[in-house]
Amino acid sequence: MSDPTNLVGYCGLYCGACGIYQGAFKERVEQLRAIIKSYGFDKIMPELARWEPAFKHYKEFEGVLDGLVKMFGSCPGCLGDGGDPECKVRECAKKKGYTTCSECKEAFTCEKLKPYLNKETLERIREVSVASWAEEMNEKVRSGFSYLEQ
Repeated sequence: MSDPTNLVGYCGLYCGACGIYQGAFKERVEQLRAIIKSYGFDKIMPELARWEPAFKHYKEFEGVLDGLVKMFGSCPGCLGDGGDPECKVRECAKKKGYTTCSECKEAFTCEKLKPYLNKETLERIREVSVASWAEEMNEKVRSGFSYLEQ
């Protein structure tokens, strides 16, 4: 395993606990495709559309599944420039030379950070250090923790 601090986002999210980073989107889309294929639904959609009009849009649905995998199928994590390519939090933290927003005295009132703000997390990072918090999170992930399960 690489250094868990490489999976700490500037905002205080731990990328290793993210369903996208963990591959959950791609896995679940592929599971759904396998179910559809095993029942042959993809072949009988015209017939199914007679019972349920929404099935007339099956081709568009396949496109949505492709789009989900394309956009959320994998992510290298925040430090690998994953996530929102125009992330204002990342831009700000990099500009200020911060490892995480926990170093910023304005963190708890920051408008850019507001959608991601978890005061307890940032306080914990301040208390124990980024490296120690990352190891704590890495242990939680090894035990099955994921933001998907919250």
